[in-house]
Amino acid sequence: MSWRADVITLFPDLFPGPLGASVIGRGLGEGLWSLQTTQLRDFATDRHRTVDDTPAGGGPGMVLKPDILAAAIDAVTPLDDARPRLLMSPRGVPLSQAKVRELAAGPGAVIVCGRFEGVDQRVIEARKLEEISIGDYVLAGGEVAAMVLIEAVVRLIPGVLGAADSHADESFENGLLEYPQYTRPQTFEGRDIPAELISGNHAGVEKWRREASKALTRARRPDLLK
Repeated sequence: MSWRADVITLFPDLFPGPLGASVIGRGLGEGLWSLQTTQLRDFATDRHRTVDDTPAGGGPGMVLKPDILAAAIDAVTPLDDARPRLLMSPRGVPLSQAKVRELAAGPGAVIVCGRFEGVDQRVIEARKLEEISIGDYVLAGGEVAAMVLIEAVVRLIPGVLGAADSHADESFENGLLEYPQYTRPQTFEGRDIPAELISGNHAGVEKWRREASKALTRARRPDLLK
């Protein structure tokens, strides 16, 4: 069975967007993974298709209603559905490559795209939504964040990228940032490809890459070395 993503959103027309292009889109077309969107407003119970209300206790903005969102979640997740339920939220746990690998090894995910000031806490608790953040900043909604998560996961599914080892040396896969990459021409605007990379010495190439990864990580992400 292919990896299945169900996305609950107020803007289903945004999908597949970039997920329909390049190798990710090809994998979608070949059935290596699947994407289904659900319009949250379809579960509203009034003629205005209302999905939000003012925050309890006052304050700016609006909050997604728990009963409407719960109905949408229940509609796409049968009782025997083992997929995790994720809520894209700036207050969530930061998305990591380890989490991406965990999701890629599973059957898929149900992803809720937050909007407005957030989601009623009661539906987060009642439907066991796991809050995920893609960075320390705030977007207008969770749709772009959901696309980021899906692409990060889907590219690890066997067959999507082609070569099985094509992502083995990438940033975060081994706890370090990826080493710098080079290609022809050998000289570009007075800058040469490092001699070690064109020496033909495979051990020397691996040593250079390992040391370059450590140096780059130390300079840009020293937290990873801890």
